Amino acid sequence: MSGLDNPALNELEDCALIDMPAGRLAFSTDSYVVDPIFFPGGNIGDLAVHGTINDLAMRGARPMALSLGLILEEGLPLADLQKIIDSIALASKKAGVPIVTGDTKVVPHGKGDKIFINTSGVGIVPAGVDLGARQVRAGDTIILSGTMADHGITIMVARNKLAFEGDIRSDTQALHNLTLALSERANGALHAMRDPTRGGVATTLCEIAEMAEVSMILDEAAIPIRPQVQSACELLGLEPLYLANEGKCLVVVAEDFVDDALRIMRQRPEGRDAAIIGRVEDGLAGRVEITTLAGGRRLVTALTGEPLPRIC
Repeated sequence: MSGLDNPALNELEDCALIDMPAGRLAFSTDSYVVDPIFFPGGNIGDLAVHGTINDLAMRGARPMALSLGLILEEGLPLADLQKIIDSIALASKKAGVPIVTGDTKVVPHGKGDKIFINTSGVGIVPAGVDLGARQVRAGDTIILSGTMADHGITIMVARNKLAFEGDIRSDTQALHNLTLALSERANGALHAMRDPTRGGVATTLCEIAEMAEVSMILDEAAIPIRPQVQSACELLGLEPLYLANEGKCLVVVAEDFVDDALRIMRQRPEGRDAAIIGRVEDGLAGRVEITTLAGGRRLVTALTGEPLPRIC
């Protein structure tokens, strides 16, 4: 497993020591139990790295280091484990965020499901950056960094061994370079960022609207979605607004920063399909509506239940 080598990890002590620059400490943890563990566009390993990096990034943090916890079921093929570790190492290296400490446990066959992963991460939020749902206010603009529903539909298709025309694959990727580029130039005009994972774009925006005590209006025609994903959702009877994304973020900015935000995002591969999808308004707290393709309006509510279990 030498692909994870770095000075902090190679000390093999009970904890890692990290030199941290000045700023507020950001800390996040998440566990990954996705089924299947391999899917088009990624696997449980790079998904775990990207997911925790992105959780830090959504608060404007520069990710500094990750921990890696593996729970392996007895009987997991070593070739599968090696492939996952290689993906973790590559994702960590590409993101520039090292794995500095970790742990591995093995449970008896039948007491797990191949592999579960926990990643925790620490980062630094620079002075002057203060992002969160409660910063959102009426008049703000809502931007989505790219096409929605790619990860959720990929997991559904892979789990059920379905076949669709077109390239359907997960969007798993790290977003911290995109979010840092935005926060460094926003001068306070960047109010909130969220990655719309479980529950998708719809649930995430409902949560933001409720916390900020505002209303939102979305434009269905403006929300980017790949044609093959749209077709698969229609055939399966799924609403793409509720499907998970693992490499996209929702960005809420002041009106005077919209053009600059779009330009900054579209200059990076992670944000080349960024689009304005709605606006924030005064109104009933937590109310989200969408203008449909037919020109009417309908209410958007948060997801209830779990139509796609174990998507991350």
